[in-house]
Amino acid sequence: MTTYVALLYSVVLGPGRRLVMSDLRDMATDLGLENPRTLVATGNLVFEAEGKTVSALERELEAAFAPKFGKHVDIIVRDAAAWLKLVAANPFLAESELHADQVGVRVMREPVTSEVIERLRPYAAADEKLTSVDGDIWLYFSRNMASSRLLGALTPKRAGGVGTSRNWNTVRRLGDMVAS
Repeated sequence: MTTYVALLYSVVLGPGRRLVMSDLRDMATDLGLENPRTLVATGNLVFEAEGKTVSALERELEAAFAPKFGKHVDIIVRDAAAWLKLVAANPFLAESELHADQVGVRVMREPVTSEVIERLRPYAAADEKLTSVDGDIWLYFSRNMASSRLLGALTPKRAGGVGTSRNWNTVRRLGDMVAS
């Protein structure tokens, strides 16, 4: 069995409606995925499966999600080895130790190019950092993330495609889940 991490782009289903994590686990079980478990209520699913590719799992999860919850949501899947590589690739370790909630990564379905990073750079304030590692976009928000222009610029069009963001606390905790 291979362990996987699945990240939902959004858990907001409509005005005043949020995805309940037990319903997400039930959906995974209905798909035949083993040992589904979630981390916090922000659309993080860890599970085991055998004989499936990452892209096939993404398609299956997205196809099952839409009819069950009434909305298409992009879902990014990584196997445990790729997730642990992402955890180890954090370019902002010093910042993560001081402000873990201000370091984040936009996990991309397809790797971004250096042109995407340059297109995003004008949105970064002087005290923010932006880079890519292995095709994912790493960010350090040295102030309130909610007021960052960079955060607002991370649309699929500007960010180079489908992706979803998680802060370092979540990334690290998902790493702990797949490592055990």
